[in-house]
Amino acid sequence: MGIFLYNLAIAILRLIYTAAAPRNEKARLFLKGRASFFKKFADALHPNAQPVIWMHCASLGEFEQGRPVLETLKNEYPEHKLLVTFFSPSGYEARKNYPHAHYIFYLPWDTRKNAEKFIEIARPVLVLFVKYEFWYHYVNELHRRKIPLVCISSVFRKQQIFFKWYGGFFRKMLQHFNHIFVQDHASVQLLKSINIRQVSHAGDTRFDRVWQLAQQPDTLPLVEQFKGRDKVMVIGSCWPEDLDVLMPFINEQHNRTKFIIAPHEISEQQLASIERGLRARSIRYSKASVEGQLESFSVMIIDNIGMLARLYRYGEYAWVGGAFGKGLHNILEPACYGMPVFFGNKNYQKFPEALDLIYRGSAFAIADYHQLKKVFEMINEPGTYMLACEVSRQYVEEKRGATNKIMSYCRNLLSA
Repeated sequence: MGIFLYNLAIAILRLIYTAAAPRNEKARLFLKGRASFFKKFADALHPNAQPVIWMHCASLGEFEQGRPVLETLKNEYPEHKLLVTFFSPSGYEARKNYPHAHYIFYLPWDTRKNAEKFIEIARPVLVLFVKYEFWYHYVNELHRRKIPLVCISSVFRKQQIFFKWYGGFFRKMLQHFNHIFVQDHASVQLLKSINIRQVSHAGDTRFDRVWQLAQQPDTLPLVEQFKGRDKVMVIGSCWPEDLDVLMPFINEQHNRTKFIIAPHEISEQQLASIERGLRARSIRYSKASVEGQLESFSVMIIDNIGMLARLYRYGEYAWVGGAFGKGLHNILEPACYGMPVFFGNKNYQKFPEALDLIYRGSAFAIADYHQLKKVFEMINEPGTYMLACEVSRQYVEEKRGATNKIMSYCRNLLSA
């Protein structure tokens, strides 16, 4: 019954994407990327005689989480080819030209036939699934062929189906992983409660990734010119709900603080909406190169994808979006540069780094404009700002090391 219901769910999901494609860009990209998939995939891999390491990520966030492991594998095993797959267009479209992987594709729908064909063509010697990717037919086929499968940077919660009385089908899937590296001790205990023993607490590879980014001398000259000698708040991955709180704050503070706004969605409609709400002089990043005197603008609006992690280095403060909606985006990217971090107060509790930094005094869950103004004034009191900066920086540094723990296990698998 479990496999029947699972296959039915996959079939329904395919129908939903097909129906949505004519009016939804993500759905169109999702289907277009999988069109004639196996011909393109076989043509790309056909000449290859070198062993393949395959990493699968749901989207861009998971890719960045797996990236430290992927790049360490590339450095240590140059004789291997690296294959990266994505489920979501937001991951594939942003990283389809990533230079450190040999092959980058969408993952075909999880059916038995697709899984068999994909794995037969790829013939991986090691497979890494990042965080939340659990696809039954792929997992089952890898297990059947005795190909090592490792899950990295996972987090488990008791509300998940694995821990329900009716979750036996999904618990069986977890048993097929050679090892599961989790971010916290609570996940270890949950997995052991359902008799999953091949689990280790490694931590979160995102700490390694953001620390690595912070050490790179990667400058953005136009942003540097815009900033000048002024203090900047970088507003990352913001949604309309975030901007409802931020817009009056920006309009009040723009004579004392500059703002870089990187919306989560960069449609023309969204960009124009931001511009209409501003009473400050603003410029889009795409137009900055043809403008002189960038330092005379108070707001820069980022109208591309992929720059955000590098933008935070120019900030003295950060607002990270998403917490008023489905969930908080990555606050470690600004924290690694040592700055106070603000975000909405609705949906951040499942992110341990948010709870940790709130407890330590360098992150703040904000309900509305009035609270933001009050906390911003408090954080700028003498001594308070520097302490918050140091707390953020030290937190990221002390949490590093997950990549080394995962790589130790992978080296043993590859040597065997």
